[in-house]
Amino acid sequence: MSTVNVHEAKTHLSRLIERALAGEPQVIGKAGKPLVKLVRLEAPDASRMRRLGFLRGEIRVPDDFDRMGSEEIEALFGGSV
Repeated sequence: MSTVNVHEAKTHLSRLIERALAGEPQVIGKAGKPLVKLVRLEAPDASRMRRLGFLRGEIRVPDDFDRMGSEEIEALFGGSV
């Protein structure tokens, strides 16, 4: 893992990204102090990704969902909801 300073990272960002994509993490530092690590992100496995709407038609949201428990909340806080 190599370390480069901020100025060099700005100048050679594309090259650093290519190295990170190839599996070689890069550390970017300032005044000899490591600040950040540039690494390749791993994409999640498509079979493990959850999709919105996967329970469509399976559950029912009550019409008063946004008002559920309002009496209890009002009693706890002494105001109107």
